[in-house]
Order: sequence, then C-alpha cells, then structure tokens
Amino acid sequence: MSSSPVGFYAAGGGSPATPGSRPKLEHAYLQLYEPSKDGSLSKPGAPMERIDFQFNPKELTLAKSASWARQNAKGNKKSSPPQYNGPQPSKLTLEMFFDASDKQDSSVVKTVEKLFTCCVPTTTSHQQKKESPPWVMFRWGGLTGFLAYISAVQAKYSLFTCSGLPIRATVSVTLEELAGEAPKQNPTSGGLVPHRVHELVAGDTLAGIAYVEYGNPNLWRAVAELNRIDDPMRLRPGQRLMLPTVETLATNGQLQADARRREAVDAAR
Repeated sequence: MSSSPVGFYAAGGGSPATPGSRPKLEHAYLQLYEPSKDGSLSKPGAPMERIDFQFNPKELTLAKSASWARQNAKGNKKSSPPQYNGPQPSKLTLEMFFDASDKQDSSVVKTVEKLFTCCVPTTTSHQQKKESPPWVMFRWGGLTGFLAYISAVQAKYSLFTCSGLPIRATVSVTLEELAGEAPKQNPTSGGLVPHRVHELVAGDTLAGIAYVEYGNPNLWRAVAELNRIDDPMRLRPGQRLMLPTVETLATNGQLQADARRREAVDAAR
C-alpha cells in the first residue's frame, strides 16, 4: 500500500522487455475481495473473482479533495475564516469498454452485471449479518490502486444484435478510497466513532456481539460505552447499536486494556 495522501502506487513499469523485443502487453483488471471480518478498513478479506478490462483504459481520472467550512454571520461584510475539517477520500474514475460484435454473445451483458453486483452485499457478508459490497482494487501491470469500494456504475449500450441483445458497452466506474487513518476520539463528547450499526434481535448480548464483531467477548464494554448502556442485561429487540471499528478501539486503548485484564486473570489463577 502506498503511504502517499492519494494512495496510488506505481512500482516500475510492469514486466521488463528483453533487448530487441516488444514490451509485454498487460491488461488492467479490478480485483474483488470479501470485506474484512473484524471491521478493519486496511486489510480485505478473501480474494474473490477479478473483472478484466477487455481493452486497457485510455485515461484514468484521480481526484483528491479537502473539506472546509465557514461560519456565517448576517452582519459581517466579509466571509469568516475557513476551518479545515480534514481530507476527503481519494476517487478514481475510469471507463471500461466491452465489445462482442464478433461473437454476438451475452458476454458484454454478463460483465456489466458483474460490475453492478459490486454495489450490493456479497453472499458471505449477508450470511454473517455484516452486509457489505465487495472491496476492490485496480491493478494494471506495476500500477496498483488504493483499496476501495465502487460507489457508482453507469453503463451505456451502443450496439445490439437484431434480436436486441447488447453487444457493446461503455461503462463508467467510480472507486472511492476505503482505507485510511483511524477516526480520532471526539475530545468534547469522549465518544467513539462508529463503523456500522447492528440491530438487536431476541437473544442478543453485548458479549456475543463483541465476539462476532471482534473475536473477543470482553470488548462488550466498548460497545456499551459508545451506546451509553448502563445495564447490559436490559437490551430490547429492534434497538440499534453503533459499533466502533477495530482501529478506533486500538486508538482509544480498548484492545490494550483488555489484554492487560486477561494477563491479570491468568496471573491470578
């Protein structure tokens, strides 16, 4: 992974060519991954399939922006000083062109459908009740993109068979950066920044939720603190709980504190 603010990484120029030979043509592709199981935003889950570019892109649009805010007042003659609120995620926009005019089969439609499914939860994440679309990374030879999710897919069909089957398409895909620095604790509220929301069902316990989310039931205190739960035994079905990320737990010392508690218990035995 790149340590640059943009998150794009280029390592050389792909496969080197031997003297007197032509450079090897390498096709770009999108590598899909299962979302992480522990809530981490820096390491994906198991690799899924990849979506190959039929033709390499002619251009890539990479964008990075910052968030600023101004406090407005009616009596001021000039605008107030801007306040920096942090960076926005990097965005990569690219076009994918697919053509099946020689075979006139359904390959174009099937590939476009794969791209559209990148905006809906994977089967595995749905079964684990942690709904999330696949994570994705753009690769092209020595060029590696940032770990991202696909925020938008737009397909334009421009050629059809006599029976109406689309056999040519131009697809615009937008990737938004997923990984980043852990959110900082709010110094005024002392609250943890949540990663996702869990809706309680009958039989749920904070320890059980912590075990499923983080693999450690002792982290139920972090969930209780974030949701201001005084009595962990009084949970009602339908209640929505905010869950902190693994990075947030580490930043706020929850993981280290839990490790110290386990060491104390082991020493007392």
